[in-house]
Amino acid sequence: MKIPHRYRPLLASVLVLVLLYATAALRFGDQGFFTLQVFVNLLVDNSFLGIVAVGMTFVILSGGIDLSVGAIMSLASVLIGVLIMEYHWPPLLAIMAALLLGTLIGGGMGAVIHFVGIKPFIVTLAGMFFARGLGFIIHLESIGISHPAHARITALGIPLGTAGFLPITALVLLVVVIGGAYVAAYTPFGRAVYALGGSEETALLMGLPVGRTKIMVYGLSGFCAALAGAVLTFYLSSGTHIEGIGLELDAIAAVVIGGTLLTGGVGSVFGTLVGVLIVGIILNVITTYAAYDFSSGLTKVLIGILLLAFVLLQRLLTTIGSRAAARPAASAS
Repeated sequence: MKIPHRYRPLLASVLVLVLLYATAALRFGDQGFFTLQVFVNLLVDNSFLGIVAVGMTFVILSGGIDLSVGAIMSLASVLIGVLIMEYHWPPLLAIMAALLLGTLIGGGMGAVIHFVGIKPFIVTLAGMFFARGLGFIIHLESIGISHPAHARITALGIPLGTAGFLPITALVLLVVVIGGAYVAAYTPFGRAVYALGGSEETALLMGLPVGRTKIMVYGLSGFCAALAGAVLTFYLSSGTHIEGIGLELDAIAAVVIGGTLLTGGVGSVFGTLVGVLIVGIILNVITTYAAYDFSSGLTKVLIGILLLAFVLLQRLLTTIGSRAAARPAASAS
């Protein structure tokens, strides 16, 4: 059975995930790696990265890039902390305010990209500095969150019997992945995103709302980044500037490792979850199970190698697909 070339990067990602997980399970099985709770911990520890990466998936599918997501996540977490602890807002209202701010920042960048015609790299780089600076203006340092309602939300989850517990952070990640996958595959907005990433000129000729789609894509990315900031407050019980530094690069790496083409038009939200799990397994093995004194830099080295390998694979598959498409045309002529 011949596999369409657009699915091959995703299959390669799934294969890498299976091999990594199987290798780690065989190597560290005596230390409890091959248990359901360890897999749940992978979801929990990478929940905010995964949520950001889902938003980034839509941006890259549309042919763009967003460098502001880490800063928006930090801004949202700090804003939530300040609104709860200093202004005594209810946690849910504070989270809604942060989500609105993240969406407005993202949508504003999308509007500038479309109407002014500035490249996404420059606009979102400016957005990164704006969000980072705004976060420090709101509160110069990290702020701990101690509130009964926030604590009750943090304690929510699904019991897994003797296997452990699925916390709210992992649940939010799974809901975002499922929702993102549905939006990408079964809604007019999702189809417009794929068409925009394939060719903006063709999307215009098809009568698709290109401008509105761009604004919505970056607004969705800002929303996901702010939601990740809310999840971060559940994970750390604080709002912090630190965790968002460099997160945009990790999110881009997870999306690409998950099989989404950097040129846009090909990829999936499910593949992004696979990419996040690959990154999480590498980090977990190196920091928790490895018997050697590895530096944290080794994680970045391995992720960089994987990222380069997947970009080269994508280039190879794209070339093969183009040649395969050209053969029937040559035969017809």
